[in-house]
Amino acid sequence: MTTQPTCSRCCLSRRQCLKFLSMSALGAGLVTPSLEAAEPKAAPAKTDFIDPAGLRPRPEVRVAATFLELPRPYWLGWPGTTYDLTRHQKEYTALLSQSSQRTGVQTALEPQPVNSEAALNTWIAKVKAQQPHGVLVMLQHMHCWNWVSTIAKQTGLPLIVFAPVGTAFTGHVDGATRLPRVHVISSLEWSAVEAGLKMIRAKRMFEETRVLWIHSNQRNETVMERLGIKIRAIPRDTFNQEFDKQPATEEVNDVANDLGKRAQKIVEPKPSDIVNAARVYATAKRLLAAEKANALSMDCLGMVGAKLVPTPPCGAWTLLQDQGITCGCEADLFGAVSMMLTSYLLDRPGYMNDPVPETVKNLLIAAHCTSGTRLAGFDKPAAPYILRNHSESALGVSTQVLWPVGEPVTLVRFTSANEMIIDTGKVVSNVDTPPAGGCRTSVEIKMDNIEDCRDVRGFHQVVTLGDHRRVLEGFCELFGIRHVHSPQFSTFADGGEA
Repeated sequence: MTTQPTCSRCCLSRRQCLKFLSMSALGAGLVTPSLEAAEPKAAPAKTDFIDPAGLRPRPEVRVAATFLELPRPYWLGWPGTTYDLTRHQKEYTALLSQSSQRTGVQTALEPQPVNSEAALNTWIAKVKAQQPHGVLVMLQHMHCWNWVSTIAKQTGLPLIVFAPVGTAFTGHVDGATRLPRVHVISSLEWSAVEAGLKMIRAKRMFEETRVLWIHSNQRNETVMERLGIKIRAIPRDTFNQEFDKQPATEEVNDVANDLGKRAQKIVEPKPSDIVNAARVYATAKRLLAAEKANALSMDCLGMVGAKLVPTPPCGAWTLLQDQGITCGCEADLFGAVSMMLTSYLLDRPGYMNDPVPETVKNLLIAAHCTSGTRLAGFDKPAAPYILRNHSESALGVSTQVLWPVGEPVTLVRFTSANEMIIDTGKVVSNVDTPPAGGCRTSVEIKMDNIEDCRDVRGFHQVVTLGDHRRVLEGFCELFGIRHVHSPQFSTFADGGEA
């Protein structure tokens, strides 16, 4: 293997890592002048190198924004005469500009606040003519709520309503949140507004995404309802045939070297297994680029069962997930879409898993043989991991990722394009195999608000670090997706079946 120095934060050579960070949307803000100056004459990447940043969709996202106020000066009525309108609007304007830069969302703020029916009608006509991808209104008086309904109905666009504390009662919020495609934020927490911009960005990323569905022997392309994702089915043999053509290039050896060096330890895999995992990584990038695709979902177990490849793709999928490229297991299309959601909306990888009830301790074990390591975010330090083989076949490389004990997690699963399961919990422990059987990454979770672990809904749920329930619910509200949760009280209480 090459001894070329590697970047400790990724699976590429230092030369390739610098190129990746400088071009990637995930690395925005990470490349400092001092780092760039350290290697001003870095050699260009080879022409056969495929930058993972180029595989991630980067669509244009436009949001129209305005303040809603009443004619000044204020007298009585919330937010009150003492509320400094000018100061607060300057503050929120600055915050909006900062959020726009961080998220890459173009926000067009109306120069003057809307403060009359005539001004409202003029602004709505302007929005309808421009057809942005979403709308943001920031309330500055409690008596502006009827305008929210008018905007929602006349534009028909996803609408984020920011109502700082002092501009809403529960009745206002309750009524507006029941309008279709409206997400209401009644808070002083600006971070929720930025999360709203990411919701609109995530939907646009879905619309610009093509998923390779690698299974069966068919080739066709369809578009998923509501989300707008392009689904390109290609024959399963395409992947193993491309893998057979993939040599152990300099990049492959760099990737293999780095994957092994960063592991806490290596248990079963041999050096040749790690090189094969890196070959899968390079093969997946080549195939995605050739098909002009951004994500994939593959019948990996079928390929392993048929002995078409010498290694399951688990280790390679870990590497790609950490770089924002969704690679789903077992040709589970909605599992992959759920992983794309955590990537596009929450800026972190998701972990698709098989759910196992631990009935003595009343916990859920989330188990699979591949998980991203950048659990807290693509630009955050990686979690420790151990290199294992694939437990079901004893082949190749899989990662046992050690999730942080005591940290909250969210479980999310699209059951269709129109429904999402959302649950939350907390990591209790990481389960070793052996003594347990099953998949290498196995995480014990104490579920929130679920009396019995047997009642957790869904299969191949996607676990992601952090409590993101409210953000995911907001995404559903903006785009007309029904969100459901596992039952709080046990369906087994009467001895019946779930």
